[in-house]
Amino acid sequence: MHNPPDILSLACKQAPMENEMLLLQQRQQQIPGSIQYNIDRYRRNLQWNIDDTGMMLYHYAKNKPEDNYFELRFCVSGNVYCRKKDTECDMCQFSASKSCMERVESVDVVSFRFSPVQLSQFVKPGMRNNVLTDKILQFRHQSSFTKILPLCGKTRMVLEGVLNHTYSGSLENIYINAQTQMLLLYSLDCMLGEKEIDVVNCKFLANEADREKIVKAREILVQHIGEPITIKELSRKVAINECYLKKGFKELFGTTVFDFYQSQRMEHAKYLLYEKGLSVTEVSMMLGYSSISHFSTAFKKHTGLKPCELLLRS
Repeated sequence: MHNPPDILSLACKQAPMENEMLLLQQRQQQIPGSIQYNIDRYRRNLQWNIDDTGMMLYHYAKNKPEDNYFELRFCVSGNVYCRKKDTECDMCQFSASKSCMERVESVDVVSFRFSPVQLSQFVKPGMRNNVLTDKILQFRHQSSFTKILPLCGKTRMVLEGVLNHTYSGSLENIYINAQTQMLLLYSLDCMLGEKEIDVVNCKFLANEADREKIVKAREILVQHIGEPITIKELSRKVAINECYLKKGFKELFGTTVFDFYQSQRMEHAKYLLYEKGLSVTEVSMMLGYSSISHFSTAFKKHTGLKPCELLLRS
């Protein structure tokens, strides 16, 4: 069975603990004859380091075609809402104004699920070519996969519209259906020209045990922020081939092992400098750098500022 990774865990550099997740709103709606969509709105924890993330899921069940589905998931942060959800806020209704006393910054997890019948309407009659997108629309690609999607400006605008519109009733259904088709277009457009599914999916990730090894590798990286670890050492710890580790990590998490590790270290460095008040020398040593200059160079590459410049701004 295809078990895709949790998109909120992917978007957060480190999976949030259950007690950190305060659910503000939850909505699930099936538009008649169209898609099912869900919105889970969480209060953003200031400690979360979140990258807006998209994900495409293709679920293929060879012996149970009725279970086939195609789903788009997105995690976006930075939206500000009015916390009052049961009663209308006189100041700002739903989107929070600057004067609203109930303002809260959120993380929104949105999903849109399409059935084979819904997708088949977009296929030109009589066409059975081998373009990957057409195979997906007709459920002729015979293995499930997950693909991480970049969030371009067009996709962000559509998602903002879905999250902040003021339509209701039938007009809301029409609006959501139209916006969802735009998201489908932009997502499939990312795949145009990809002829082999290996571009989209590492075949070995179909094995749940191998996926768990990749997830475990990420956990180990987080645990070794102050102890530099090589790809070879990491692959041994999780018992997987180095090549598979690098390919699988990029496929599941949308970033390389090195970039993820560096991002984690620099975010932790910011925390130690900002919150803990440690010196640049102390932080450099804690993170295992051989010299302050090497640490300073890596820090500037990640944040755009040298550690001393960041401290001066704070």
